[in-house]
Amino acid sequence: MHIQKAEFILSTTDFNQLPEPKLPEYAFIGRSNVGKSSLINMIVGNNHLARTSRQPGKTQTMVVFKINQAWYLTDLPGYGYAKVPKTQREQWQKMTQKYILERKNLVALFVLIDIRISPQKIDLDFINQLGRWQVPFTIAFTKADKVSKNIANNHVKAFLSELSAHWEEMPTYFITSAQDKTGRQELLDWIETQNRIFNASLK
Repeated sequence: MHIQKAEFILSTTDFNQLPEPKLPEYAFIGRSNVGKSSLINMIVGNNHLARTSRQPGKTQTMVVFKINQAWYLTDLPGYGYAKVPKTQREQWQKMTQKYILERKNLVALFVLIDIRISPQKIDLDFINQLGRWQVPFTIAFTKADKVSKNIANNHVKAFLSELSAHWEEMPTYFITSAQDKTGRQELLDWIETQNRIFNASLK
């Protein structure tokens, strides 16, 4: 897949304001400061599409983009640490949970994991919850350029090993870097395949 056009559609906290669920949709979520906006910008080839910040918790709404007039990419608030009041974090959680459980055209949720660090309980718990909800997801390990390939591979193996305690089959995953575009084409090709499946199901 080649990205020809990526446009901002809306930013909202209201589920009912989201675009009609007629196109395949992919949402991105991860622990605060995992590099979500940078990865989105890398995928679509536009460094200014999603706002990046050094401050965790920058994304506070559901931000929807339309890609190639063919599919939606949605940026969701991160989970975990953010310098915001507890009540606001709870509002984000309710909004995100409603989206994940009720968005009919959601093909897959991309769960972003920082490849630089060992497996974190908050990430594992979130993924296991997705399993209980039977929500389709895939994993995108981020910031691969920040560590050696050996360390990156060891952390991926460790993460998958932790998951194996609860999962019989390992989820699809990608190793990515917003800096050097590692994993970009593989991820886009996977989305293209899923789009074909989604569109075929409508016929």
